[in-house]
Order: sequence, then C-alpha cells, then structure tokens
Amino acid sequence: MSDVKPIAPVRIGETDIVYAQGIKAGSWLFFTGHEATDFTGGIDAAVAGIPGLPLGGAPRYLREGKFIFDRFAKLIAAEGGDLRHIVRVDQYYPRAECVNPYQRARKTLLKEYVPPSTSVLMDELLTEGANMNVSLLAVLPGGGREPRAARPENVPVPQHSGFIASLVCGDYVFVAGQMPNNEAMTGLDPRAYRAPNAVWNGTDIRLQTEFLITRLQSGLEAGGSSLKNAIKAQVYLTDINDLPEFLDVWNGHFADNPCALTVVKTKGLGLTESIIEINIFGVRDGGRIKKQVVEHTPSAAMRLGPAAVVAGDLVCLSALCAADANGAIAAAQRSTGLHYLGVPSEHQMRSILGAAADICRAAGTSLANVVRAHHFVTDLNVVYPALHIWRRTLDGAPIPFGAVRTLLPIPGCHIALDMWAYRPGA
Repeated sequence: MSDVKPIAPVRIGETDIVYAQGIKAGSWLFFTGHEATDFTGGIDAAVAGIPGLPLGGAPRYLREGKFIFDRFAKLIAAEGGDLRHIVRVDQYYPRAECVNPYQRARKTLLKEYVPPSTSVLMDELLTEGANMNVSLLAVLPGGGREPRAARPENVPVPQHSGFIASLVCGDYVFVAGQMPNNEAMTGLDPRAYRAPNAVWNGTDIRLQTEFLITRLQSGLEAGGSSLKNAIKAQVYLTDINDLPEFLDVWNGHFADNPCALTVVKTKGLGLTESIIEINIFGVRDGGRIKKQVVEHTPSAAMRLGPAAVVAGDLVCLSALCAADANGAIAAAQRSTGLHYLGVPSEHQMRSILGAAADICRAAGTSLANVVRAHHFVTDLNVVYPALHIWRRTLDGAPIPFGAVRTLLPIPGCHIALDMWAYRPGA
C-alpha cells in the first residue's frame, strides 16, 4: 500500500481535473485550497442562501467559515484523525471584513485549540463569490505526535483569533504568522517603528524584517528549535518592491543555514502599519530529525531560497517561477499573444514542474508525492491550463492544489508555485 493517497478526490464540474480534497502521507494529513464550493456549479447552496433573501439566516461569512470547517472535520475523521491534531492553518481572503466572522466559525469548532495560523488578504480567490481559501496540516494521533503549545516570550497573540503562537509536534515546531506589532496589538513595536518625519532613519522594511526575525527566533526557540534549524518560511509583503531590501536582511541571517522560502505580495495584513508577515516552521535542535538542504543549480534563477529543505519525511521546496537569468523564460515571452489559449501558462508550468521533478528526485522523492501545491497567479485564467500540465505530468492523478491571484515580482511570470512533498521511507 502506498504511503501517499488522495483523500476524497472529486472531479471539478464536468472537466477532466480531479481535485484531491486532501492527501494522507504517512502520519500527515494535508488539506489544500479549500473554498465553500460544491465542486459542480460554484458556491454551495447552503452558503449562498436564498437569492431573494440576501440578509436572511446566519451572516454569510459565518456560514462560509462553518461550511469549510465542517467539511474539514468530516474529512479528518474519515482518516482516523481529529481537530485537536491540526498543527497549522493558512487563510487567504479577498477583503478584511471576512476575517472576524471566519475566525468565529473556526473557534466554534476548534474551541480553545486554534493551531498556528496565518491570515492575509489576496486580490481574488478561485471560486466566484468565495471569501475564504483555507489550507491546513494535521497529524494522526499516536506515535508521540500529540501537539503541545510552546509559550514564547514577547510573542503576543491577537485576542479575537486566539491561535497558538508556537506549537511542538514530535520533532517539528510550527510558528504562526507574525507581524511586527506591539504587545497591546495597537500598533508597531517600538523596535520596528520609524517615525514618518525620520526620512532616512532606516527603512520600514528593514526595521520590520529585522524585528520579525527576532520574533520568529523566539517562537522557534520556545519549541526547542532555532533559526539554523528552520525548514520553510512564507513571507507576505504589502509592497513587492520591498523584495530586494527584505532579501538583503533575510540572507544576512540565513545565508549559512538557509530555509526554503516563498515570498509573495499580499493586498493587506491584520495591522495596517505592518508591511510584512512571516510564518515559519523548523525541527528541534536536539531531535532525531535533521535538516538537510537540497541544492539544484539549474533552477537557481527560478527561486529565492534553496531548491528544497528536507526534514524527516517532509520536503519543502522554495517557490518556483518560470524564469532564467534574464527574466521570464523565452518560450513564455514569445507566446504572450496566445495567452487566451493558455500557451504561455503551459510553457511556464512545464518549466516549473520540470525543475520541481528534478528537485524532488534530488531530495529522495517525486512529483507523485507532492502533498500541497499553492499557485500564486497574476490572472486566475492561467489556473486551468496549469492544471492540465499537472494532469499530464501525474497521469491523471488527483491534484492537491489551491490558487489565489496576486502580483508577482518578475514581469511575464504569471505563476509562482509553492510545494511540499512527502519522502516515503524516511
């Protein structure tokens, strides 16, 4: 029996795309890109409500959040798991007013156990009318995997959300998305603040990044990990033009011990003064599982971090774009006039998945063992042709995908693909 199997695969509408609602990989359960869809026509009728009574029933966003988490509860239970073994949850929303109702729905089901969480705003979600896109990672009970909260000092938690800032699960340490907020959650921490009239007294992105790295370090150390044993970080910038300055600071801390890295633009964060949010996870310094950095020189221009980092049975890739040393790959640039036919998108996905396949092989796994594939795209019209390349590559196997629209830093690159894979036998 394979260590990796799709959970409740479902065909999207009348198409040939099969979505893996989840992936069971060893003791892990991955659920990626969930929206309140019926998989046939769009938003589920229970969420959409009665067209003639738009204000009838429970608040719309509350219904939507409840629908998604009720689905999660059923999917996890069917695999022998439970909600108390979720170790990480990621949320994307098109607007800020969706967040609090969603969090109320989440807390109704999870009670006082809300695992490390990241919530950011994105330009658009994949299903028309969707207001939340949710991914989570859980473990099956037993085997010393019982999640426990760590209590990092100087890492405040928003009262309305109530998530666990740092969580230990076996040898893994998961740290929630962090912003450079003060203890009272009323503004920036003084160490990350630059007075508006201090024109060249540092820059906001450098100050906030430096501060956040110390906060991430506290979160990791509370669970027995450290920056040197960080495995994967996701970074959200409100201004993608801050990328070079961010990387300059980041690489000053991680050059010798890099972690897999994904950096994308966000439309907004939970604190208006914050221009950056970062989540991270790592392995315990004294644990059995050791960090291994995987390099793949041919893909160097396609990513911002190392090709991948291995931690036990998990392989985390840095996000990949279809780029070379001069920018977007030539095949995609030459075919821009055929973008409505999906030609540039197919060129880009072939390039990305080709590199990803090589990286996975170097890490001791394969694309068939990808358990989480987040697509950050500049235009949601590229998703369908991109999924066709996935389908051909995986010989029709269900795809564990999610997709949101945002801005990417390389002109002509329309897809950034963030992937995790499982390494059997590790």
